[in-house]
Amino acid sequence: MATHRLPAGLRAPFEGRTWRELGYVLTGFPLSVLYFCLAVSLVSTGAGLLVTFLGIPVLAGALAMCRGFGAVERARARGMLGLDVAAPEPARGKTGGALSWMGATLKSGASWRHLLYALLHFPWAVFTFSVTVALWSWGWSLFTYPLWQWVLPMYAGQAGLQIYGDEAHSVYLNSPFEIAVTSLVGLVFVLVGPWVLRGMVAVDRLMVAGLLGPSRLATRVTELESDRGVVVDTAAADLRRIERDLHDGAQARLVALAMDLGLAKEKLAGDPLAAAVMVDEAHGEVKLALQELRDLARGIHPAVLTDRGLDAALSALAARSTVPVSVEVDLPKRPAAAIEGIAYFTVSELLQNVSKHSRARRAWVDVWRSQERLMIQVRDDGVGGADPAAGSGLAGLTERLDAVDGVLAVDSPAGGPTTVTAEIPWRR
Repeated sequence: MATHRLPAGLRAPFEGRTWRELGYVLTGFPLSVLYFCLAVSLVSTGAGLLVTFLGIPVLAGALAMCRGFGAVERARARGMLGLDVAAPEPARGKTGGALSWMGATLKSGASWRHLLYALLHFPWAVFTFSVTVALWSWGWSLFTYPLWQWVLPMYAGQAGLQIYGDEAHSVYLNSPFEIAVTSLVGLVFVLVGPWVLRGMVAVDRLMVAGLLGPSRLATRVTELESDRGVVVDTAAADLRRIERDLHDGAQARLVALAMDLGLAKEKLAGDPLAAAVMVDEAHGEVKLALQELRDLARGIHPAVLTDRGLDAALSALAARSTVPVSVEVDLPKRPAAAIEGIAYFTVSELLQNVSKHSRARRAWVDVWRSQERLMIQVRDDGVGGADPAAGSGLAGLTERLDAVDGVLAVDSPAGGPTTVTAEIPWRR
């Protein structure tokens, strides 16, 4: 993180952010005048013509024009304020014709929000422009007064800035003390101006984000579509993993077992002892195949989880871990079966990470309910440094939890310890 010798209050007038915000306010005023005049003119014309068919295309065109204004404002906010607001859902008709487009535009809530922005931003832009220009011009002109004060007696025929005058008296700022005080007053305006500007621009940020972006419903639909894609991809990956484990593990072992039993059958009459040895080896292969199938079935959905719940399933999971694990489950009742499965595989993935990467001596698993959320916390005393952004298994786990409106928080400083907390909806 960069360090600064000057405090923020003294740096603010010279920071690039301040000058970009100043440019945003200054350019916003003429644009808002244009938006307001065109929006009011066309919308009022369209509304007046609604008694005829001409009003509908005029009104739809006015709303489409306001959408264009919104695109300009989002670009300005992105370039000058660093505010990245996504474009709203486009207005598309079902049939693709002009009438269908006009109907979709008139029904679109985003179109009317853009019109509302054009109307509301005009008075706000007038206010912010006036305040900003006043603060900036007075602040810098008074602050630099000692540098240009000499112009007044030399070219204007007066001793300095006149702050009062009538037929009998005139007061000028011309003494060294008055010049110094004037400069100090200007310095106050210069230092206060950027913070006033940031406060006003914060309102602009809210207006752009709230009126020119996609609606909450559209955003939620997009999130759900993304989550559905994650779920589908995860399910497909799990199916591929199961198929690979069956093909490379139990299936290959059973094929070899069948061949061994065939050979033993052929040797049974001529060499019973060799056949007995081969049958004994086949018996061992059967045991290994059964163990692999049990492990595979446990990886799909352990029977102990269905029969006895999370407490017993996590205890069994901890018993198989290469790192000693303490399990504490405090649940008043069992959550939904799907949530239990997600919780089980979340802990399983986290304990695998502990075993593979943490070099920990101990780990702890705590599960409890907080209102309508199932809370999971896995801690270890390892070396730390776990980072979901590094493309590890934590990134995939974060996506899986996000698909069910869950949250994964990782606290893993270098040197440890690591604490991973997951929140899953209870849904019972």
